[in-house]
Amino acid sequence: MPESALHSHALGPADARDLGREVLLTDGLGGFTLGSPAGVPTRSSSGLNVAHQPPGLRRVMFVTALETLRVGQESLDLHAFEIAPGTLEGWGLSLLGGVTLDDLLPTREQLALGLHIRRRSVMPRHSGALVLLYDIDAPHLQSGETASLTLGGVFVDREMQQVHSATPPLEFAHLPAHFSAARLHSQEVRVQGRAQACRVRLYAERALPLPVRPLPQRLHYRLDAARGAPDTDQAVRAALWEVTLRPGANRLALVIEGLGTRIADPWAAHAEEAARRAALVRRAWNASGVHDNVVATLSVAADAFLVRRGEAELPPLGGPTLQGTSVISGYPWFADGGRGSMIALRGLSVCTGRPQEGLAILETLISALRGGLIPNLDDGAGTGDNTIDGALWLATHLEPLLAASQDAGQVRRALTILRGILRHHARGTGHGSGMDNADGLLIAGTAGSQLTWMDAKIHGWVVTPRHGKPIEVQALWLAALDTEQRLSGALGEQAEFSGVQRAARQAFGQFWNPENGYFYDVLHPAERPNAQVRPNALLALALPGIPATYEQRRSVLAVAARELLTPLGLRTLSPNDAAYRGNSGSDPLLRSAAYHQGTVWPWLSGAYTDLLLAQGQVAEARAALSGLLGHLWEAGLGSISEVMSPETLHPGGCPFQAWSVAEVLRAHIAICQAERPAASPLAPVATPLSERPVVTADPKVEHPSLFKLTPDGLDFHLNLEPLNLDSALDLTAPELADWSAGQTVSPVQSNIQARQDEDDLLLVVAPDLGRTDLPGQKKASATQLDDPFSVEDLDVIEPLM
Repeated sequence: MPESALHSHALGPADARDLGREVLLTDGLGGFTLGSPAGVPTRSSSGLNVAHQPPGLRRVMFVTALETLRVGQESLDLHAFEIAPGTLEGWGLSLLGGVTLDDLLPTREQLALGLHIRRRSVMPRHSGALVLLYDIDAPHLQSGETASLTLGGVFVDREMQQVHSATPPLEFAHLPAHFSAARLHSQEVRVQGRAQACRVRLYAERALPLPVRPLPQRLHYRLDAARGAPDTDQAVRAALWEVTLRPGANRLALVIEGLGTRIADPWAAHAEEAARRAALVRRAWNASGVHDNVVATLSVAADAFLVRRGEAELPPLGGPTLQGTSVISGYPWFADGGRGSMIALRGLSVCTGRPQEGLAILETLISALRGGLIPNLDDGAGTGDNTIDGALWLATHLEPLLAASQDAGQVRRALTILRGILRHHARGTGHGSGMDNADGLLIAGTAGSQLTWMDAKIHGWVVTPRHGKPIEVQALWLAALDTEQRLSGALGEQAEFSGVQRAARQAFGQFWNPENGYFYDVLHPAERPNAQVRPNALLALALPGIPATYEQRRSVLAVAARELLTPLGLRTLSPNDAAYRGNSGSDPLLRSAAYHQGTVWPWLSGAYTDLLLAQGQVAEARAALSGLLGHLWEAGLGSISEVMSPETLHPGGCPFQAWSVAEVLRAHIAICQAERPAASPLAPVATPLSERPVVTADPKVEHPSLFKLTPDGLDFHLNLEPLNLDSALDLTAPELADWSAGQTVSPVQSNIQARQDEDDLLLVVAPDLGRTDLPGQKKASATQLDDPFSVEDLDVIEPLM
């Protein structure tokens, strides 16, 4: 393992030859390269995909390298690619000794004709380039014995998801050799197509340019075939140089550049990227407090989705001015999307110790707000308004990221943005949307529209319409209304939507279905409630402050465990439902029809484990996530797939999916923190409930409230006698929605943080990572109680509401 790498994962020969697994490299502009661990192209989007309008308009010219080793009279092709189903050209797989991923940077090792060939790959940051470094050890080569490596490539000229039906016309031209800025000698070939061009450069001693004789080359992409997509491509192959090898160590570099950026020193470029990835791991370890291989792997995987969008500078929401930053929803097909970016935001930024990137992502989407909506760009075809929840997801992130910025002056701007979103949604944002004045809830959906995350549509057929009042949309609406209340209070203002908030909170109770012990998925004023068992109730209950009782939450978890939970995520529909579809395989129509009618989605595990942890069910949360941690090395290496087949659990969709990675990382960190032994600082100590006193607020006290609701929990500011902070804290709290004067509720375990401030002790019940209080928010302080008590004796606080 290189000195800079903090985590290494080795694939043996059999795993490295697996053409169903893929390695991803990205450049932070939306450009990427994709292929099997051994470098075999398995999709039309394999090879070097260059983002010409970051992070979109991605085109391919270089598919794979041609590598032929000659020793004496013998020769072997080190490359391998499929030309027909099951028929490969080249000996690359047979010569493979293994592949190692060092902080997800791949190294391929081969043994051929007595030589050891090691090839490392990297995409330098913001370059649109691919670097291949060759280290060739020839210990058995005799003096006077000839050996050489011929290098070239297979080329196309198309968009990344297309294929050629005929050989593309390409022009090759050797350019004069020159020295780079790093004083390294290189030779260059320009490859010109009709729509684009690229440069192929070789850094090597004793390299002979070869006359370019382009030849047609047929390619078969097996993973496209498995999806029912076009799988046969017509390309051009060309040998470009022959490099003479000497006894002992040899090194050379092949660089393919698709933009104007030139790589002056390919070895330095690899070292810089390796060091950058190691720094990402350290940041995530420090931010999460969890120092393990899962966090190391997923923090680097998360980095692939954070991209620079164009060059425009945006005004900051706290922190320094940053260029527009966005989130690629998934590789290899998706561009950046609003809803996906917001769902993935916490895992990609807060959990990895990168809050400034989170702020920049918010800024990018805030700048794109139109009519209260953020754009849906998931298909890469341009802005779309088919969303009712995207901007509401954005609203849930305003407070935590404001807290991370430590800039109280930005509260005013955030409140202005939030009120604009709420006003537009109340009036309506299209597709029959708007607020129902009868109950304060949002209603949306007209024929032909799909506005929630369950948005599959086939030739005009909306598979999962969910028109009316979808439960998770109402929860997001409530969370946004609650946020407006708190931000208004922080500025000493009257909340604009306080009446709506009260009505909506009361109306949310309509969603409870006592017949099956679950929440209705959709309510509609003119139709019967939709009682299908879907994971959307879990998404709703995982949001802070959603009104549901302790028993309701327990019942929902039990139903979800029986009907939705799988080892790799949650089904989108119960298999007991007549509309359930278990086929998500190769037929595109059947796959789309099952997309939200049973297909398993890993990202839903985040909400499910949140609810389990809130109930104190730590072991159950770990069991629910363990299969996905094993999946890290099954498809997209070091990453989490978009979906799984509900019957076979075979991975599908994008092998590298942003919200899958983000939510699994976030859930893993939360579970690890909950698993910490009781002896660790601030860990809860279990005490039988019967032995714990109950403390209530005295109604005669001038300031009776012992708590203040914060976005992620309760903020207790107690003016008490000096307390012993050396003892472990043991505090339980009832469900937020159940607290009322004189009511006895079932307590649940909560995470506790403590901070000493002169004579005051600030306790924060914080289900979310790293959350304390909002900058500039006033702390409610209780009058000193007559009968002082120690923190470890404090159990249930029943505040007066």
